[in-house]
Amino acid sequence: MRHLSLNTEPALLAVTATVTAACLSIVAGWQRGGWATERALWIAVGVVLVVAAHLLPALCRSHGWRLRILGVALWIGCMAATCYGHAVFFVMAQKHAGEIRAAAVPVVEATGRNLAEIANDRAGVVARLARVTERQCRDRCATVRIERVSLTARLDALSVEAAEAQRAEAAQDQAATARAAAMADPVTGALTAFGLPAAHADLAAGLAFAAVLEGVACFAWLLALSPAVVTETASTPVQQGSNAQSVTPVTEASNAVAAPENGDTESQDDVTRVLAAIAADVLRPTVNEIRKFLGCSQTRAASVRKQLAIAKEQL
Repeated sequence: MRHLSLNTEPALLAVTATVTAACLSIVAGWQRGGWATERALWIAVGVVLVVAAHLLPALCRSHGWRLRILGVALWIGCMAATCYGHAVFFVMAQKHAGEIRAAAVPVVEATGRNLAEIANDRAGVVARLARVTERQCRDRCATVRIERVSLTARLDALSVEAAEAQRAEAAQDQAATARAAAMADPVTGALTAFGLPAAHADLAAGLAFAAVLEGVACFAWLLALSPAVVTETASTPVQQGSNAQSVTPVTEASNAVAAPENGDTESQDDVTRVLAAIAADVLRPTVNEIRKFLGCSQTRAASVRKQLAIAKEQL
């Protein structure tokens, strides 16, 4: 008879990983849903997929190959859906963190006219100055000189205004560049040096984190839920004259050696116990492992190993 036994140490890691993954699925489902009912259903689906992805390998291990194949197919689907949902969380979390970092960058606002307007006025002043320069002054030389000086001063003022507008635009460009850099993740942003777009880099990093978390959880549950074998062997009643004496059945665990109930009780069938343990994948057919399993001497373990070989040849 096969059943699953819980190992405490890996179970702590398994429960922690599953709870963490379930929390990620809850937040991701909340972000992906619109209405409250949609969010609740997204959360329920995500939690079910997380639990299934973590426990299916351990639950299917003790069954036959047909159920194992079906379990592997379901496990792959659950892992893909779970990793995608976790990637949504990681990408959204990075986006929110980037928005907070970008909000800390000072905003530069333009206070004057733009360069296009300044250039248009400057062109008009240059044209007027050229006409005044070519004009014949005759008896109006003073008026021409005054207009020429005024236009020259106006041209200088427009040049200063254009320089200020250029500095303002440069400051705005620097602020925009700083905000864009703050939006990008400092670590995944390095992947863009290899030609990978920033959005793809964030998605790849999120999928990698999700895959590692799911892998740790699945492996921890495999260690936590280890199969154990329980065999029950009832000895035949011992006939003594007209009176029959029955021997109480003894239950054997995969890692325990049962002591006889009394001195007249016969010992358990070691070969049967070892065969059951090997079939349950909890024991390797080596002399050393058999000796540890039965708690017997090296000679007795070697004898059991030979009997196992003979039984396999007869099969």
